[in-house]
Amino acid sequence: MLQALEGSQAIAQAVALCRPQVIAAYPITPQTHIVENISKLVADGQLQCEFISVESEFSAASVVLGAALAGSRAYTASASQGILLMAEVLFNIAGMRVPIVMTCANRAVSSPLSIWNDQQDSMAVRDAGWIQLYCTDNQEAVDTTIQAFRIAERTELPVMVCMDGFTLTHTLEGIDIPTQKQIDAFLPPYKFSRSLEPSNPISLGTLVSPDFYPEARHSHHQALLNAQAEIVSTDKDWSVITGRQSGGLLSVEGLKQSKIAILTIGSVLGTLREALKEIPSGQPVKLIGLRSFRPFPSDALKAACQGLDDVIVLERALSPGSGGIVGLEVLAALSELAKPPRVHNFAAGLGGRDIPLEILPKLLSVLNNPGDRRFRIIDVDMKKLPVEDR
Repeated sequence: MLQALEGSQAIAQAVALCRPQVIAAYPITPQTHIVENISKLVADGQLQCEFISVESEFSAASVVLGAALAGSRAYTASASQGILLMAEVLFNIAGMRVPIVMTCANRAVSSPLSIWNDQQDSMAVRDAGWIQLYCTDNQEAVDTTIQAFRIAERTELPVMVCMDGFTLTHTLEGIDIPTQKQIDAFLPPYKFSRSLEPSNPISLGTLVSPDFYPEARHSHHQALLNAQAEIVSTDKDWSVITGRQSGGLLSVEGLKQSKIAILTIGSVLGTLREALKEIPSGQPVKLIGLRSFRPFPSDALKAACQGLDDVIVLERALSPGSGGIVGLEVLAALSELAKPPRVHNFAAGLGGRDIPLEILPKLLSVLNNPGDRRFRIIDVDMKKLPVEDR
């Protein structure tokens, strides 16, 4: 049913429909509204689950880890410094292959302190071993959250659903919230094959010697690669129920004959869609929305970029001292093509700076100088920087 909801309210309702049995949470902007709304559902008797208010994000991750191992469907949410405080446990959850769903309300990390949106928090833990799915709008965030529970439980891998803080979490939109009947047909009751049982004691997360550790890491890596098929099939099954698809691993929009593509991740895709309506029709541009960052969909990306001359990567994070995070992975994947396109890499919107529609002509202007493909932060005003920083 279509409802006017803030993104955080919609996520809370979507989580509740999935019938989690344990939720652990600690407040941090801009994630707080999600768990506040969930706690109200619990207090009002609309959601039957154990809601645990903990003393830190580290504790929140630890509680849901223990709950899932004990046989409960578990959920948590966080952002920014909270994600970093969870980092040790995030690695443990993934290494033990425990199916947990977490919402990351993407926010910049300190220092300097910023409460506004970029994606440096989730990117900082990109190698923890979680599936990472990024959302373009709030409807997609709702659908992806529901899909994430099934993906996690079928692959025995945790799933982080990343939605841009404030840009999505605090924005009011018309959202189609599925019915409980639809969810129950799509998502079976939680069952974990290695649940801890007193009658059948096992050990999880034990010490592994060098004789076996590489095999464990390789197995985890392969499980993430194999999860691509589950991400795609789950999205297709969801479309049968609702008529909506989120693109599987990535979405491609635009004319087939386009020789230029702009690849982005998260809500920036919506900005570029609007900006495309204002460019001359003589310059067709494809838009590629990267939904799955982990596992990185190299094969799907190569298929989407076959025959292109230029790919412009626009991201909301950077690796200081290196450059673009998404851009480097795109460059590596496309280098395997017989005729790889030129890859141009930019960061924009760091620390929540606005990304206006005018960014599109700025991006396309780089094609006039294809020899210069350095990573750049496109919205930095060089006149404001001290000479030594230029």
